[in-house]
Amino acid sequence: MDYSVVQQCMHCGMCLPTCPTYGLTNRERHGPRGRIALMRAIADKALPLEQAFGHEMDFCLGCLACQSACPADVDYAQLFEAARASVQEQSRRPWLIRAYRRLTLGWLFRSPRAMRAFGRVMERTQRWGLFEAVVASPLMGLVSKKWERLIGMTPTMERAFSHQLIAEVERPKGKTRYRVGMLTGCIQDIAYASINRATVDVLLENDCEVITPAVQSCCGSIHGHNGEVAWAKESARKTIDAFPIERLDAIISNAGGCGSHLRHYGRLLAQDSEYAERARQWDAKVRDIHEWLVDIDFRKPTASLPSQRVTYHESCHLCHGQRITSQPRTVLASIPGLEIVSLTESNVCCGSAGVYSITQPEASDALLKTKVQHLLDTDADVVATSNPGCDLQLKRGLDEAGSSMRVCAPVTLLAEAYRA
Repeated sequence: MDYSVVQQCMHCGMCLPTCPTYGLTNRERHGPRGRIALMRAIADKALPLEQAFGHEMDFCLGCLACQSACPADVDYAQLFEAARASVQEQSRRPWLIRAYRRLTLGWLFRSPRAMRAFGRVMERTQRWGLFEAVVASPLMGLVSKKWERLIGMTPTMERAFSHQLIAEVERPKGKTRYRVGMLTGCIQDIAYASINRATVDVLLENDCEVITPAVQSCCGSIHGHNGEVAWAKESARKTIDAFPIERLDAIISNAGGCGSHLRHYGRLLAQDSEYAERARQWDAKVRDIHEWLVDIDFRKPTASLPSQRVTYHESCHLCHGQRITSQPRTVLASIPGLEIVSLTESNVCCGSAGVYSITQPEASDALLKTKVQHLLDTDADVVATSNPGCDLQLKRGLDEAGSSMRVCAPVTLLAEAYRA
């Protein structure tokens, strides 16, 4: 942990009103200021690093709303990841959790082929109704509530994955103005491949040649956010190796959580003599799809979509981690036929936060309940969001509320307008 970052905190408390977990409990230790005080006390050897500190860091969403509010510009993302890494290194978790982390973080998310094999098996069982039968069976009574919740929140896999929908090199029909790389993600690759296809279609419409490696490693964000630094570094190296960075004008991400992590490979690999310079080049070229479209003055669609009310929920790591707030709204506002309606607390976390909805179900559900009520208050037909975790969480909440509101990505709506 960089001690100088801990020292930046002035203890002013301006972060507290923005922190969702502090809002739930009103306890100092559940706010950013309290967590940073604990980090400093442990760094100063005034407190031991115990499992209680690990539980506190697990209760933190890592949504980075505090980072946006901080007048001292404290890099809470760096502190948060370093604290979780320390907990992972020095505090021994129960064996079942360790086994689960090694199976998922250590194997599944580090092997694109294993992830696709898992996705294919899940797609078949979901399509044939076997998955629903298992979820509804008495067998579910044999597993813990957290495991039951994990199984029930499995996303619906798409029948075609990204490499089946997108060629490794695709060129626009007219003049090529830009050459970009396209990141397909891990869960995004198998459960949201249609969003990846829509992203490529939008890039082609805007004179971009798109290079999409067929086999891509997980970017490592899930490892970095969960304290597995070595695995995060390995994933970063593999991701960098997959792209011809020098020949690209930009590297495009369409998932808020991944994009926030992808912009910090330079810091992650700063001590790696082989990759440090390439990682800095990488950071300079990573762009969120909405950011890139606005930067290149994207072509506004002329065809109108069917009239519909659309509201926008901001991915935490897009608005707070990447400071991208206006660009997705600019994309949505450009589409004829859409009536854009504002969402109360649009930049407050929905409670997804990676695996948070599994590890902290009560807090996650409380945040989701508030978010869904705000969505229902808009009377919108569509809620647009730009992160797979948010998409899954909002769909679950709206479904439980009996709402038929569609959840989709802004870039999907733009692609639909271009196709129209």
